[in-house]
Amino acid sequence: MPQPSTTDRIHRLVPSPAGRTHLVEQGTGPLVLLVHGFPESWYSWRHQLPALAAAGYRAVAVDVRGYGRSSRPEAPTAYRILELVEDNVAVVKALGEESAIVVGHDWGANIAAVSALVRPDVFRAVGLLSVPYAPRGGPRPSEIFAQMGGDEEFYVSYFQEPGRAEAEIEPDVRGWLAGLYAALSADTMPAPGAPDPHFVSPGGAQRDRFPTGRLPHWLDEHDLDLYAGEFERTGMTGALNRYRNMDRDWEDLADHDGAPISQPSLFIGGGRDASTTWLADAIAAYPTTLPGLLSSHLLDDCGHWIQQERPEDVNRILIDWLTQVTSDK
Repeated sequence: MPQPSTTDRIHRLVPSPAGRTHLVEQGTGPLVLLVHGFPESWYSWRHQLPALAAAGYRAVAVDVRGYGRSSRPEAPTAYRILELVEDNVAVVKALGEESAIVVGHDWGANIAAVSALVRPDVFRAVGLLSVPYAPRGGPRPSEIFAQMGGDEEFYVSYFQEPGRAEAEIEPDVRGWLAGLYAALSADTMPAPGAPDPHFVSPGGAQRDRFPTGRLPHWLDEHDLDLYAGEFERTGMTGALNRYRNMDRDWEDLADHDGAPISQPSLFIGGGRDASTTWLADAIAAYPTTLPGLLSSHLLDDCGHWIQQERPEDVNRILIDWLTQVTSDK
């Protein structure tokens, strides 16, 4: 695979329902829209942009609403998932295309999945990294999260109150990000049996359980500076507001309860990622929920930041899948 290069990346600001979406584009060919998760940016796809471009694709990585140079509406309700789907649609149209293949990681996987679910006219295939597709259903999400952890608080519940997580993170954005990235990376995550960084002790902070002392192998000081610099400039509220709309998403998607995604699909997970172990039942249900699944992979000894921890493997799998999708067109 080609080494990452900045020489032919194009940065653009395009109109979107929130105002603008910042994107980074590389290559020509069928459009592949890359959607990042929390707490990241377009930069989390830095290894995929040149590889997909070299393979004959127009690779476009966006800053999701609330991140980076994209618009950051003040109203928390502006971050419900259907709003982010419309941002994705606006990007496709602004680039002069009628359709795209959408690939997402972490929250981006959820955004990509819902994009394919509700706008199959625009998104003709969907790739999901780290977070499996689980159709809307069951109790209200906040009720589920409140029951997790016993006396401890699940991080999603911890993020709900506006300003609370910001007060922990924003005084030391760089240190917090370094700790979270390390906590969920295969080579630096806490040992089995150690306190789980997905939970917060009563009266404590999430960072209390983060490892310290070294960065994961995929993250150097320059990378960390770039991530931290963006969040120091924008603050964390836009990113955290995604978590604060999970109940609204559940309400908004009521008409899609239990709905499968029928387009050609892909899943790649990390073998040591909590997302794949907690949601193992969702992966097992893929024959029903992703009937168009062409390829599914669990990468051994890989954590959550999959396309950065194992870029060569992810690029190979992505390109093999994209070849199938585009050759079937």
